[in-house]
Amino acid sequence: MAVIGVLTEPTPPTWWKANRHKVYGVLGLLIGYLIGTNLHGADPQPQHPRPSHTTPAPTTPGAHRTHTPA
Repeated sequence: MAVIGVLTEPTPPTWWKANRHKVYGVLGLLIGYLIGTNLHGADPQPQHPRPSHTTPAPTTPGAHRTHTPA
């Protein structure tokens, strides 16, 4: 039987090809952190007053009943 071709191991990947996903991940986290911490100077939303009761609750029992017991 004759040897037609010789199998060789492929060349190992370069450092960049082997580690670029790690580099992009770290850069993405760093950029996200910087954006999140440096955008606090933007104008915040204006605080609107929350709805509240306009009349106080009655202090005497039975005053201002809204319904009658059945």
